[in-house]
Amino acid sequence: MYEGVVQDLIDELGRLPGVGPKGAQRIAFHLLQADPVDVRRLADVLLEVKAKVKFCSTCFNVAEDDQCRICRDPRRDATVLCVVEEYKDVVAIERTREFRGRYHVLGGAISPIDGIGPEQLHIRELLARLGQGDGAEVSEVILATDPNLEGEATATYLTRMLSPLGLRITRLASGLPVGGDLEYADEVTLGRAFVGRQAAT
Repeated sequence: MYEGVVQDLIDELGRLPGVGPKGAQRIAFHLLQADPVDVRRLADVLLEVKAKVKFCSTCFNVAEDDQCRICRDPRRDATVLCVVEEYKDVVAIERTREFRGRYHVLGGAISPIDGIGPEQLHIRELLARLGQGDGAEVSEVILATDPNLEGEATATYLTRMLSPLGLRITRLASGLPVGGDLEYADEVTLGRAFVGRQAAT
């Protein structure tokens, strides 16, 4: 334990996701040794982010305006909607440069053990979006939830809710990673790879 404000800094940094006690301590001491101008710049950016960044009123991605840049972009394919759990998933998909449609960010996944049900996610807004306005032109919904228990539960629930709308509902393919070895693949991943196998070209 350190004294006063140093321990307060370590405690606050330790509350960040992915930062344990040792990592929080390393960051704290890095900040203590850093140039005051650099620390001030970091503090200013943190305050500016909290003041300026909000969530898109259409898709719930991060945005500085009422709508995010993807929802405002008329070049995006409005007939395909990709449903993701978190806004960081939007960034991951955008990096592939393979998807040119629009997004809907749920804000998490169904996880009864964590007290997260459909009511805590942006599912109601998804259904409303598909039933009116720009959502009326959507013909395919891609469910890009994580391939874990919570993601699968969310995808199953969404499939049940969206089926009556008559849309094409697809799920991202899953299986073996490029460069992976069969002997190290778990049974679920290997099983999905067999189910999702494609013709050799």
